[in-house]
Amino acid sequence: MSFPIRDEGPIEHSADLPQAVDLVVIGGGVIGISTALFAARQGLSVIVLEKGRVAAEQSSRNWGWIRVQGRDLAEIPIALEAQRLWQELDTTCEGRLGVRQTGVTYLARTAGEMAAFEAWLQEAEALGVSSKLLTEKETSALLGEPKAPWIGALHTPTDMKGEPWVAVPELARLAVTEGAVIRERCAARGLLRSSGKITGVVTEAGAIRTERVVLAGGAWSSLFLRRHGIDIPQLSVRSTVLATQPLPQVVSAAAVDDRIAFRPRADGGYTLAPAAFAELFVGPDAVRHLRRYLPLALSGEFDVKLCGPAPADYPDALRTARKWSDGEETPFERMRVLDPSPNAKKTKALKEGFEAIYPAVETVNSRAEWGGMIDVLPDVVPIVDNEPTLPGLTVVTGMCGHGFGIGPAFGRIAVALAMGQDPGHDLSRFRITRFRDGSKLVPGPNL
Repeated sequence: MSFPIRDEGPIEHSADLPQAVDLVVIGGGVIGISTALFAARQGLSVIVLEKGRVAAEQSSRNWGWIRVQGRDLAEIPIALEAQRLWQELDTTCEGRLGVRQTGVTYLARTAGEMAAFEAWLQEAEALGVSSKLLTEKETSALLGEPKAPWIGALHTPTDMKGEPWVAVPELARLAVTEGAVIRERCAARGLLRSSGKITGVVTEAGAIRTERVVLAGGAWSSLFLRRHGIDIPQLSVRSTVLATQPLPQVVSAAAVDDRIAFRPRADGGYTLAPAAFAELFVGPDAVRHLRRYLPLALSGEFDVKLCGPAPADYPDALRTARKWSDGEETPFERMRVLDPSPNAKKTKALKEGFEAIYPAVETVNSRAEWGGMIDVLPDVVPIVDNEPTLPGLTVVTGMCGHGFGIGPAFGRIAVALAMGQDPGHDLSRFRITRFRDGSKLVPGPNL
């Protein structure tokens, strides 16, 4: 399988549409697939509608980290659950998910960065994290004596990695064996409603009766919601990633400083990415939500470059339709897979940077380079909530680049929310109404 996944080759999941189900899941990424898996395990009839291919967008384009370290405090208990679920699922799939406990290390060049790590750790320790601060000598020993001016680190030895372009398709196959239905290249066009409640979903291939829908559409979620009068300030930013050819195994941990992130892969290469760098293609929604994002932009904590207009058919492109009828072709059908090109200057700098840190690798060559569109929200934490104005709709979106690692747990939680069950965690931090009830937004940690 190539990585990232693209809309190529024969369709794997082409099940017939059922007339009616207990639950419809919109979006075949890690969260949508996990939702279907846990719904099937409850004995529910469930179908996943994926406009393109399973995991073809951000779920196969991320770093592959399964981390607790650096997360928002409200996410930590859920991330811990996700790590347990990943291990259980990997055992069920006979190791094919590529889950390994590599540890995650955040690297500091300055005393200020170390102070930020210490502040997070002081709050997170009570939640059961295994994280600890490392000295300069300990950091160097852990990372194979790199040639870098790191003065210390925050390290979480129990953090893990998976292989995204392999793991999520494997989870989809597992979900099918346990009773879920998946349909690729079948876009959801809209929701059917009666007396203010959901009664079904219209797809390009016909309608399905249901009273419950989980929307896990990633970068496309806000566009789908807006058609139904629900406005969330979600935008999408481009991230760049590359996979190297097999290299000498100079470091076995996942790590990131203020410039470069790296982690070992199962094929003997490394995944490299620029740390905290993203590109925002300007479109109507970016302008409309500008005031929401100004505090984050002015904080200087995120390296976001403004690019000029969003390319044709992107979710926030100027000519992308915001309204359509159930019988019309939708933006989701016009762009089956959102497949942005990588930033070539960044990929070159990444290879040179890794060579400088680890001279023993000599020359770093790319096996693959790609871009991905990350769905973000102004406070850098997701929405995981039932939409109060439309009973039957559960929204799980805006993962801000953190979705892969926490995906299985949020999938389980999505089923609980949709079915009116106790989710097992305090989800008040992730409520959808925080963007319209006058609440002060508190950004999550930039770690």
